[in-house]
Amino acid sequence: MLTISVPATSANLGPGFDSIGLALDMQLTLTVLGPSDQWQVDHPYGAGVPSDARNLIIKTALGLVPNLTPQHVQVTSEIPLARGLGSSSTAIVAGLVLANELSGAPFTKQELLQKATALEGHPDNVAPAILGGLVVATYADKKVRAVSLPTPTWAASVYVPNEELLTSASRQALPKQLAYGDAIAASSIANTLVAALAMKDWTLAQKLLEQDRFHEQYRSHLVPALEIVRQTAHDLGLVGTYLSGAGPTIVTLGARADVEKLQHQLRLNSALTGQYHLLSIDVAGVKVHKS
Repeated sequence: MLTISVPATSANLGPGFDSIGLALDMQLTLTVLGPSDQWQVDHPYGAGVPSDARNLIIKTALGLVPNLTPQHVQVTSEIPLARGLGSSSTAIVAGLVLANELSGAPFTKQELLQKATALEGHPDNVAPAILGGLVVATYADKKVRAVSLPTPTWAASVYVPNEELLTSASRQALPKQLAYGDAIAASSIANTLVAALAMKDWTLAQKLLEQDRFHEQYRSHLVPALEIVRQTAHDLGLVGTYLSGAGPTIVTLGARADVEKLQHQLRLNSALTGQYHLLSIDVAGVKVHKS
């Protein structure tokens, strides 16, 4: 039996727009039950998500290796759809790895990353999903370059609002361009964040996570809970809150005891009716198990 597990990801870490991502220990798991007359996907998403070869996982697999023998597969996932935790990226990675394993594993991780980035459009979710941990990556001239940084000593307080926020809608809230001076300032903050993360200066990195100038200010009206969570954290003396991906999920990174305290306080607020998760960083990335 073949089992593939792909972690959730939190991208756009503060000012690391479309370039910095973190793998979190919340998994999509795909189990291959055996050959079938046609592709069959058992999943928990309801009738709105295809259960045949039209499923994103299978479409992705067949895009990489078109002549795969149809299989009966089972998908389980804790990752909510359209919430900013990389659900589409995990499906793409699962599909690519499925095709790779069923065809004798001819592709390297770098080749799978290249393909996943081309499909997703940017690498900030697929790179940590494949490589694990904290990854800084860029996609330029149709080539992805990814650098794994030291794993932070953080846990993640994850608040998931009940309302979906599609990436397309969130993208529409962004400006078409930034003034030259604003772009320089935003870039310098992002550069310093990467340096702080590389040097394991977690205290400085937490502060810089809240200094984004690329996207949060334009999307904040779509996610009113962001200011509530951030202010609650500040009242507890905590920094490190940011909008995960395109939203609406909100993540606060910090020592486990601190983010546990934050979650306890947030649960007392009747305006926050969404879901809470306390997650560790996933250092392994996509995992394959054969039995």
